[in-house]
Amino acid sequence: MVITMEKEILHIDCNKFYASVECYLHPELRDKPIAVGGSEQSRHGIILTKNEIASKYGLIVGEPLWKARQKCPDLIIVPPNFPLYIEFSQRVRKILEDYTDLIEPFGLDESWIDVTGDRYRTGYEIAQEIRHRVKQEIGITVSIGVSFNKIFAKLGSDYKKPDAITVISKNNYKDIVWNLPCNDLLMIGKATTKKLNSYGIYTIGDVANADDKFMKSIFGKNGQMLQRFARGEDTSPVRHMDLARDIKSIGNSTTTPRDLINDEDVKIVFNVLAESVARRMRKHQLKGVTLTISVRDNELNTFTRQCHMPAPTNVSTEFLKYAMSLFKANYNWDKPIRSIGLSVTDFDYDYALQFDLAGTAQKREKLEQLETAVDKLKDRYGNYCIQKAASLNDKELSHFNPYDKQTLHSFYV
Repeated sequence: MVITMEKEILHIDCNKFYASVECYLHPELRDKPIAVGGSEQSRHGIILTKNEIASKYGLIVGEPLWKARQKCPDLIIVPPNFPLYIEFSQRVRKILEDYTDLIEPFGLDESWIDVTGDRYRTGYEIAQEIRHRVKQEIGITVSIGVSFNKIFAKLGSDYKKPDAITVISKNNYKDIVWNLPCNDLLMIGKATTKKLNSYGIYTIGDVANADDKFMKSIFGKNGQMLQRFARGEDTSPVRHMDLARDIKSIGNSTTTPRDLINDEDVKIVFNVLAESVARRMRKHQLKGVTLTISVRDNELNTFTRQCHMPAPTNVSTEFLKYAMSLFKANYNWDKPIRSIGLSVTDFDYDYALQFDLAGTAQKREKLEQLETAVDKLKDRYGNYCIQKAASLNDKELSHFNPYDKQTLHSFYV
């Protein structure tokens, strides 16, 4: 007879991480409302995180700083210091390594760990020890969820904050989890929430108890996945700390130095983004077939659109072509644009060239070789050593370097 041991998975979430680090290093800020935010002069003026005092004023992550100051006139804005936050994240990680080698990061400030089978302590006891050590050794607080799967462990760390532990077990999950709003569940964003609500599905319990065929008909395979999550049926393992996560998406976005007012403005910015994304894809020897754009107007309304390209590619000129085609088909210029983004996914690791009479594959191969040669020049002499002529039409819009801030996504599914 095989006895299956019940999983004990912890999700550790550093409370108000950036702001907590700043308050730890600058004690004079601890009793004041502070927010870590971008530069208002360069139009990146949004709240990245805020401390507990600032939260009492109703400030929201992603909110423009000018709007936050209307709610809290005494708000202190601290510029982000990402190397510092990485250092603190690594210090938390070192503590976690004392308990297991099954450690899976979820951003800088969150991690899952699997402590199943510990001979001396329960998951709750380990959580208590980690919470105490982080506070004493690093000077910040964490909230920890303890559960039998990753989804509920993350819900547990969000359930009670700050500096708290929540245990979600097979005995109590219906009482705790099923009463929460459906958008608390991992992978349910604003658009999915709106769609669920339109069908009378408001809580995680509603998702769990919805008709299986109905959920599949509305959301496809994602509907079935959400139901597994809501029912506590997630079985995905916590990855080993040395296991590199598969790259699922590469993308960049930027808030522009001025509002974009016509197609030409958009093309200049998309050109820079496309070059950056294509360059990193070539670095990782990736070719993708799905291109996604995101557009945010000056009233912060956002939409995304995607298309499938004819063949896997990592050529920036193709990215630019399809990005502009998507944009022109979906934007009517009711409002100026504040920020745009471009990403590529659905990578084909075993792609073989498909030749046709028009020589499409050969042309793409030559373009890739040309852009690879440009990559080498940029690696040696800097990002601006060679640029397309179109980028010189408006240096204010084109003179930024997203390559050094490239985003690689490993989605949790």
